[in-house]
Amino acid sequence: MSTAPDTAPDEPTNPVPQPVPHTTPVTVPVPAPVTALAGGFGARWTAGILAAFLPGGDGDGRAAELGRLDRLAGDGDFGTNITSALGRARQAVEAEPPQDYRGWLTAVSRGFLGTGGTSGPLFGMFFRDLARCCDAGEPTLAELSAGLGTAVATVQRYGRAEVGHKTMVDALVPAARTLEAEVAAGTAAAEALARTADAAVEGARGTAALVARRGRASYVGDVARGVLDPGAAAAAIVLQAAAAAQSGDPVDTGWVSG
Repeated sequence: MSTAPDTAPDEPTNPVPQPVPHTTPVTVPVPAPVTALAGGFGARWTAGILAAFLPGGDGDGRAAELGRLDRLAGDGDFGTNITSALGRARQAVEAEPPQDYRGWLTAVSRGFLGTGGTSGPLFGMFFRDLARCCDAGEPTLAELSAGLGTAVATVQRYGRAEVGHKTMVDALVPAARTLEAEVAAGTAAAEALARTADAAVEGARGTAALVARRGRASYVGDVARGVLDPGAAAAAIVLQAAAAAQSGDPVDTGWVSG
């Protein structure tokens, strides 16, 4: 007679734990938030630039003041060149208003590219790169930041200038770095652009203590010490206009002659 049980024994009530295979946690990158700029940003930015520099605008013709600075430190044609460039841009947009951001900034670029001197082509390429930061509509803050970074790199490549050379680069480099950091931090567009403009103004104001190493001002050495670089001042005003285009606040350019 068999002594084997009729049924299989029950599973153990306390099974022995099995080892869990070791796995390495996968870090998923968190994308930066998409911060859209306000509708009509390009049109307002362009209008703000024209108003800040040309006679009769909110900036009370800052181009003339920049020309005065250039006469103290360079050959004195900066004010005339920027007035001519933006005058052509204004004629173009009045004759045929652009339909989007890219069209507005391209009009400003073409105005400068048709201007002589050193600053005209550099500002022309600067605005050209900014215009190309998006294909249609208004750019996101991240797209604008990328465009600003590209534009600054272009200016440095063709102008062969670094921070400390007393040029527009002294305003543009800290501005581009600030905007890149604000985008990464997820800062709201108005605040990010305000901080960007502040960085540009601080950089421009710092040029007064420098001796120029590029451009016409480099020919006069210490004579230009104590004078703001007009190109840096102009670049800072452009970025102030960008901040105002998002926030709706006025552009305060009193620091240029203050």
